[in-house]
Amino acid sequence: MAVILVSLLALVLSLDSSVGVAAPLEGDPPGGAYHLFRPVPRSAMREMSTDRPDRTESAYTLDAGHLQLEMDALAYTRDRTQGARFDGVRVATSNLKFGLTPRTDFQLVLETWNRERFAAHGTERVENSGFGDISTRLKVNLWGNDGGRTAFAVMPFMTLPTGQNDLGVGRTEGGIILPLAIELPREWGLGLMAQMNLHHPSAAEYHAEWIGSATASHDVVGNLSGFVELFGAWPTERGAEWTGTFDGGLTYAISPNFVVDSGFYAGLSEATENLTLFLGISLRR
Repeated sequence: MAVILVSLLALVLSLDSSVGVAAPLEGDPPGGAYHLFRPVPRSAMREMSTDRPDRTESAYTLDAGHLQLEMDALAYTRDRTQGARFDGVRVATSNLKFGLTPRTDFQLVLETWNRERFAAHGTERVENSGFGDISTRLKVNLWGNDGGRTAFAVMPFMTLPTGQNDLGVGRTEGGIILPLAIELPREWGLGLMAQMNLHHPSAAEYHAEWIGSATASHDVVGNLSGFVELFGAWPTERGAEWTGTFDGGLTYAISPNFVVDSGFYAGLSEATENLTLFLGISLRR
């Protein structure tokens, strides 16, 4: 699997370099294309785009040379099924983004602190807490970053089993994400996502999991916006059930570089946690 992911990384990097980079602005050094160490001037930065709070990833990348933090400041998950109780808390789960080129960013996702508690009738309560997994992601925008009614990106990722106390995946996993953004009439925004995961459940080999989602967003009033979303995952492991959620939330832009959000994911199948509630922030510099 590692060979596949490395090959995907090489492919998207070659795509990025073959198409070209943003032209320098007036006054820039001769031949001055923007990259990690030559940031896009603040006056030329695109509108801030985030991969949260919905579960459909954005098709837009961070401007070259800039840093963005997207964080689940606090998230709570609960599930009640046939007498079993699950409660989970996540604190400061963070996605650190680094703008590499005008069309590429690198992302480091850190599950800073998790706590999971499980109890069922006739069994002893189990509680685990600590640091979770680390994921690395590389997003390459193929079109639409700087304008147009659609935008599309490719984002391979890898999750490393760094979780403490049985938290996390337990073995290296990865996959690829394909997000598409569409501008609709009357200022509605539509996001679509297809994703393939290679994950390692209790069985001895890796299995594919197919994920699809759709999210619609619109301004509510002033700097306040809202979204609704449908999300589903279909594992190929024998006996595994599909999971899905209906999601919704609000975002408020305090400034062009600072956004707060809140929302929920509500389970649609028996195999899905009943409810997740979250509060988050996004900062760009």
